[in-house]
Amino acid sequence: MRRREYIPISVRRRAFLAMAAASVGFSPVASPAQQLRTIGVLVIGKPEPTPMLQAFRDQLGELGYAEGRNVHIVVRSAEGDPARLPALAAELAHEKVDVIATWMTPAVLAAKQATSSIPIVMLGAADPVGMGIVESLARPGANITGIAGLTAELAGKIVELFKEMLPGAVRIAVLCNAPDPFSKPFREGIEAAGKANDIEIVPLIVNAGAELDAAFPTMVDAKITAAIVQPSLPLAHAAELALRYRIAAASPLSPFARSGGLLSYANDPQESYREAAGFVDKILKGSSPADLPVEEPSKFELVINLKTAKAIGLIVPPALLARADEVIE
Repeated sequence: MRRREYIPISVRRRAFLAMAAASVGFSPVASPAQQLRTIGVLVIGKPEPTPMLQAFRDQLGELGYAEGRNVHIVVRSAEGDPARLPALAAELAHEKVDVIATWMTPAVLAAKQATSSIPIVMLGAADPVGMGIVESLARPGANITGIAGLTAELAGKIVELFKEMLPGAVRIAVLCNAPDPFSKPFREGIEAAGKANDIEIVPLIVNAGAELDAAFPTMVDAKITAAIVQPSLPLAHAAELALRYRIAAASPLSPFARSGGLLSYANDPQESYREAAGFVDKILKGSSPADLPVEEPSKFELVINLKTAKAIGLIVPPALLARADEVIE
């Protein structure tokens, strides 16, 4: 009598499913862990995006993603020129990436213009409701969600910090990035803080390049000794100019102080990068951005560059140094 070979039911079931799939012309769908997903990343590029991208990649790794195995990351950087963002966003949309992660308001708006179907995760988009990016924080309503920025509010806090650090200052310049759609709300938030603190705010609307360079001798001629720089401007270059002209400069983005600026008051960037990766993970696992509430930063850090303070002849009050989360010496 011929012995019949035993085949486990699970094996037989898989074989049956494979034959059924082949008979109608498609292959079994891979699990999310097996699929190679593509994440597009769109950044202005100044400040240098490398540390941000590394933190983003590290958190994706914690969530089980590995480049070349189950995820591919395509980075498009405008290298400090916001005018390039629409074309770069269109490139990502044409490549049909699975999700686009964007940093700062101009990049988010460019991605929004490029696609209404690919999910977009924003980071640092200031006032996304007021800017027309989402319908509401609780229910974004379309293809965009992520972490809202509090840029204007944080810049207003910098006005208070300057009043404490520079008690004789009665005028503060605000350097606004001309092509950034958020430059007007940014300026208005600082002006409101200036009014509350009896400080005159002098707006300087500039483009990156020669106009930014010229703004600093203009401040010196006007006897303005402090300035707040909009984060979408080239921060490292602005910090260099501020040091050259002995201007006390600050920005609501942490890399500014670490690039040589006097101080920054901003949300904790590491927390934001982790949360952005979390949004990407949820979307790749099937969540709709329309149903993922927009979050706001909850951790903030004050960074003071004491080396820069000494170089421009400024003595930082000990009480302020004691409150700093990081002091660069």
